[in-house]
Amino acid sequence: MEDQVSSARVALKYGVLTAVATMIYSTIISVAGMTSNQWVGSLSFIILIVGLVLALKNYKEQNGGFMTFGQGLGLGTLLSAIAGLLSSLFSMFYLQFIDNSALTEGINKVRSDMEARGMDDAQIDQAVAMSQKFMTPGVMFLMGVFGFLLVGFFLSLIISLILRKEKPVFE
Repeated sequence: MEDQVSSARVALKYGVLTAVATMIYSTIISVAGMTSNQWVGSLSFIILIVGLVLALKNYKEQNGGFMTFGQGLGLGTLLSAIAGLLSSLFSMFYLQFIDNSALTEGINKVRSDMEARGMDDAQIDQAVAMSQKFMTPGVMFLMGVFGFLLVGFFLSLIISLILRKEKPVFE
């Protein structure tokens, strides 16, 4: 009987590495003052894609060159959950203890964008009040974990389809 490689171990290793890379990238973006640039922020998904590809290739290599679609999807989803949990914890810590002005800057940006669109003060105040409800640490943590998990799941679907290689039945 062959030894089965633990997908949880691979997911944990690459989940932590992906989370650390995401933390470093987000810190650099914050220090450089580029948090309002959505294009730069969306580049963090490349870190997740690289982490998923490396993890699935590593798992496949350790498993004799074989990986089913289900194994890849499960591994990628678990990796995304781990990375999302750690990254969201870091974001909460960063926003609470290191740069607590980031939330205020975000609200001010929302307000100025709405003013630029020509919205009246009542609409802006209502929208800002709604935005502030979603900018609490708990809600932001849950949205971060869920967002990472959801995006990671869909990326894992695609990457697993590309990298899968079934074991021959009669071998």
